[in-house]
Amino acid sequence: MVKELPDRFHDLGAFIREQRSSARLSLRRLSELAGISNPYLSQIERGLRRPSAEILQQIAKALRISAETLYVQAGILEPSGAETDLAREILADRHITEDQKQALVRIYLSFRHENEGHGAVADGQPGVPGAELEGRPGAAGPRPAEQATHP
Repeated sequence: MVKELPDRFHDLGAFIREQRSSARLSLRRLSELAGISNPYLSQIERGLRRPSAEILQQIAKALRISAETLYVQAGILEPSGAETDLAREILADRHITEDQKQALVRIYLSFRHENEGHGAVADGQPGVPGAELEGRPGAAGPRPAEQATHP
């Protein structure tokens, strides 16, 4: 069942407000970081305005979450079935601090960025650092026991 647009915008606004709160940002500070006006951001959070994809991208960048997450929330993109948004899951975890969440998201996104350029899919294990090097002399990863004991 497809949500009506006003409900979707209300849910999007609530999601943005939740992410802003989790990041411990005031409405004013998020509007400054995103480069949009304070009243406009307030209207988005209350579900009164439909932000463009560009505005959503600016908000996502300021919140340090993926733009895709906001696009899905806004109904611009369909959720991907197989791939979850790990950054969103990390930010939603209530068992770790905000600083820990931000650190994990930065590390995760840096690995994804690094692997996008290298096509790090090796032996069916996408994104496993060093997987494409296994078995090569001097490659990272575990060595056979006889090599590990001899220099």
